[in-house]
Amino acid sequence: MATTDFEPFEYPQAELIAGVDEVGRGPLVGAVVTAAVILDPNNPIEGLTDSKKLSEKKRNVLFDEIKEKALAWSLGRCEPEEIDQLNILQATMVAMQRAVAGLSVQPDYVLVDGNKVPELPMAAQSVVKGDLRVAEISAASILAKVTRDREMEELDVQYPQYGFAKHKGYPTKAHFEALEQHGAIEQHRKSFKPVRRILGLD
Repeated sequence: MATTDFEPFEYPQAELIAGVDEVGRGPLVGAVVTAAVILDPNNPIEGLTDSKKLSEKKRNVLFDEIKEKALAWSLGRCEPEEIDQLNILQATMVAMQRAVAGLSVQPDYVLVDGNKVPELPMAAQSVVKGDLRVAEISAASILAKVTRDREMEELDVQYPQYGFAKHKGYPTKAHFEALEQHGAIEQHRKSFKPVRRILGLD
């Protein structure tokens, strides 16, 4: 595929393979963001790997390159209210379905990072550590991570006292302290324990 850095993976026999990944299952705030990507074998992208292993600068460069060179790409999401209604696992599955449904070209096979596959209208399989083994999943992880990180930076401008640009909404000591001091904002996930506690819902 696009790079030689990937661990061995037996690709299924399929014409159009989409990779799917999510970012944002663990945070206490904001949407869970997913991406689906179909790469163009004739237009390879160098340097794809797990988005967490890349510097922010490199992720941003690849983000633009993936959108430019991929045969198709799409983002999906579930907002905090939906996460609270569904639970985070189900919300992640719905967000993945939305990403696949949003592709301008329909894949005939979908590879999903992790160990769970959402219900899809085409064949699909999960790939543990997929962002290190499958270029399409790596590309999806980069699109999802850059998108969500930028949303956290925008939220940080609105609510600078929470430090969202630094911790990206994850449950860090600084985030807990800000919650204790300032309470929860609308974008916090009310079903998550630390937020429930602050809101007196437990």
